Amino acid sequence: MSSQSLLNQPFQFLNKLEDNNNREWFNKNKGLYLEAHQQIIEFADLLLSELNKTDVIETPTGKKSLYRIYRDVRFSKDKTPYSLYFGGGYRRATAERRGGYYFHLEPGNTYVGGGFWGPNSQDMMHIRKHLQQEPERLREIIQSNDFKKNFGSLRGERLKRAPKGFDVDDPAIDLLRYKQYWVRHEFDMKDVMKPNFHLSIIKQFHHMRPFFDYMSEILTTDLNGESII
Repeated sequence: MSSQSLLNQPFQFLNKLEDNNNREWFNKNKGLYLEAHQQIIEFADLLLSELNKTDVIETPTGKKSLYRIYRDVRFSKDKTPYSLYFGGGYRRATAERRGGYYFHLEPGNTYVGGGFWGPNSQDMMHIRKHLQQEPERLREIIQSNDFKKNFGSLRGERLKRAPKGFDVDDPAIDLLRYKQYWVRHEFDMKDVMKPNFHLSIIKQFHHMRPFFDYMSEILTTDLNGESII
C-alpha cells in the first residue's frame, strides 16, 4: 500500500472535522476517526522502520509515537475539542543520542521538525558554555547550503537579553540567547500526496543529523571534550 493511500483517508477525515469540530459530530463519526487513525498508525510505523535503519530510536512503535487528537482546553481560549492534524514524535535512544524527531500531518500545513524543545537548566547552561567557547562549529552547520536549503534557519524561543552569567557583547550572543534549538521543514501538498511520501520525511530527518550529532556531542562532553556519560 502506498503512503498516498495511507494519508488520503486521514486527510478526508480532518477536512470533515474542520467543519464539525464538536463532540456530537465526532461521536457519531467515531468509526471514520478510528479508520483514519489506523492509517496514521501504519504511516508512523513506516517512518519508524525507515528511521531505525540509520538511527537508534527509543520510541517502540508508530502507535506510541502519536499524539492524542483530543485537545486539553482547560487553559485555552479556543474550546474546540479536537486537533485538526495528526502528529507524533520519536525519541533518540541512549544518553549518547540527544534530540527528537516530530512529524505534523495536516491538509495544507504538513511539516517535520526536530531538535531540543525544552532543555533543562543544567543542559541549557552546558550548551551555552560550549557555544560560548566554540560557536564556530554550530555556525558552520546552520550556515551550510544544505541546512539553509532544507530548514532556512535555526529556530526556537530566544531571550530578549543576555542569559544570566553571560555578557551581552559576547561574540556568540546570538546563539546564547536561544532557549530552544530546533529546525523545521514544510512540504507542499502536491508532495505530501505523492506515493512513498514517508521517504520524503525520512530524507529531512537525515538532513537533521549533523545538527543533532553536534548538539549530542555538546551534551555528552565537558568543555575539554572529555565524556561525561
